[in-house]
Amino acid sequence: MKPKVYVTRKLPESILQKLKRVCEVDMWEKEDVPVDRGILLDKVKHVDGLFCMLTDTIDKEVLRSGTHLKVVANLAVGYNNIDVDEATNRGIVVTNTPGVLTETTADLTFALLMATARRIVEASDYLKEGKWKSWSPMQLTGQDIYGATIGIIGMGRIAQALVKRTQGFDMNVLYYNRSRKKDLECDFNMTYTDLETLLRESDYVCILIPYRAEVHHLIGEKELALMKKNAILINTARGGIVDENALYSALKNRRIFGAGLDVFEEEPVPRNHPLLTLSNVVTLPHIGSSSETTRLKMAELVVENINLVLTGKSPLTPVNNP
Repeated sequence: MKPKVYVTRKLPESILQKLKRVCEVDMWEKEDVPVDRGILLDKVKHVDGLFCMLTDTIDKEVLRSGTHLKVVANLAVGYNNIDVDEATNRGIVVTNTPGVLTETTADLTFALLMATARRIVEASDYLKEGKWKSWSPMQLTGQDIYGATIGIIGMGRIAQALVKRTQGFDMNVLYYNRSRKKDLECDFNMTYTDLETLLRESDYVCILIPYRAEVHHLIGEKELALMKKNAILINTARGGIVDENALYSALKNRRIFGAGLDVFEEEPVPRNHPLLTLSNVVTLPHIGSSSETTRLKMAELVVENINLVLTGKSPLTPVNNP
């Protein structure tokens, strides 16, 4: 008999067929609604593998219910939605999807930076709402990008890809990371610095670190107060890294120029979220890796990881080593 796998969101048929070559597949049939918690707890009791999304909370309760589970494969690079320690203790392999989404997410990060700096969304709305009556010298003025200083928090794959994009704009690059990348400093004329210096000197602060407990609200009231008045904060990592109440206050009171956010502490974002009311914020619904090609590559990697583990082989991109 084939091993059984449960998929927590509807997938394209081309992806399902690759999974079905090795596994018997059961799938939540809705595209835009996460699987109900009760259904997930019931389904996981009967399967060997779980194909999950970053919106699924795979905690102790889920893992303990999955008495036959051998692999939990996350359709994301981040895996803070999974209790990896519990999975490891129970002998369950956890996998993610690094690498395949690097360039696409770096594209989105720089696009978000540009849109926020030049007030693209605000200007588009201004035009559509019939507010454009005449050209004027200071109308919808934004911030320059060429020659500006960008401070990058983190220096993993996506951050390194972002650095390459800054080169065409002749940007001065500062970075803060747990370890220095001296080879990159030479290649891209980057400067390693502490977080406070980065915040004080950067025109753009881009967050590109994985979420973990020790970086929760890394950027709060104190850190935002260090930033320049014309600075812009970009977050395409995880929402919990930024204290959203402090950010709202800084933006509303124009202590910083603007923010571009692809991620939030609570997702989906409530319609009455305060940050959605501000004109100096560009907000996106967590679409960092959302190109058709990349999402299909991510799903294919998840499938390959599942198929390998359930046939007794090592996965391509393991998170743990139970």
